[in-house]
Amino acid sequence: MLQKQSTMRYLDPKNNFILKKLFGQHPDLLISLLNALMPLDEGQIIEKVEYLPEDMVIEIPEFNFPTLCARCLDNRNLYFVVQIHMLWTPAFKYRIRFNSSTAHIKQLDKGNKYDSLQPVYALNLVNDIFIENDEDFYHHYSIVNVEKPERKLEGLEFVFIELPKFQPQNMDQKKMAVLWLRFLTEIKDGNHEVDEELFTQDEIRRALEMLNESAFTESELAAYDRYWDAVSKEKTYASEKARMAREEGREEGLEEGIEIGRQEGLEEGIEKGREEGLEEGIE
Repeated sequence: MLQKQSTMRYLDPKNNFILKKLFGQHPDLLISLLNALMPLDEGQIIEKVEYLPEDMVIEIPEFNFPTLCARCLDNRNLYFVVQIHMLWTPAFKYRIRFNSSTAHIKQLDKGNKYDSLQPVYALNLVNDIFIENDEDFYHHYSIVNVEKPERKLEGLEFVFIELPKFQPQNMDQKKMAVLWLRFLTEIKDGNHEVDEELFTQDEIRRALEMLNESAFTESELAAYDRYWDAVSKEKTYASEKARMAREEGREEGLEEGIEIGRQEGLEEGIEKGREEGLEEGIE
């Protein structure tokens, strides 16, 4: 059942400007999101977050979309760092490794020991499909011993959530995860209707209220639109690179085929000449 919101026009929460406004200015919303989506141990709960400066991450010229970075404290009194990225093309997964490694290294002030480094988790919300022919949408990567996966090197872990693949029934036991992912996937730019179930949780209800277009200034809406322009350019650039790679591969394949044909023809001619010469000598 849909709750009609005729007086409200919602903005898309996947827009990086909105994402940072929601989760970069409201720690309780960030805590709720992370507890729902992070691969935490059973009983582990994030209780506190501290926003980290953007200089924790080295800016990459083509990495147009900023990172939200926070230090988390859990109920076991352990600290770790979480980065949140909103990604729109599969190519970004290669840049994430560099970004997260940088956040790990930049914790090390002069004179500090390496064992003072806090683990870094990269939570990547991907509005694209980068693993074809696989129904799984939640991918958790860590550094493990190939022969004994239970032996893990602590320090860097990566989570990729392919939003287009998400289906609520895939996560029956994780209600808040389902609601947050529905929030991210069902709310589109210009929506006037929202499923009333999303209003049942206080954090998500508040996040929905913050998506009301009328709550934003003209300059904020301009920033919102600029982000969509950047996304469009990035996707066009990625599509063009993929097309050029296919063309290059096709040309290389054609040249290779011609060369193989030339070599096979030469070998066949040599062999035929050898056989004819041999037969002539016998006669």
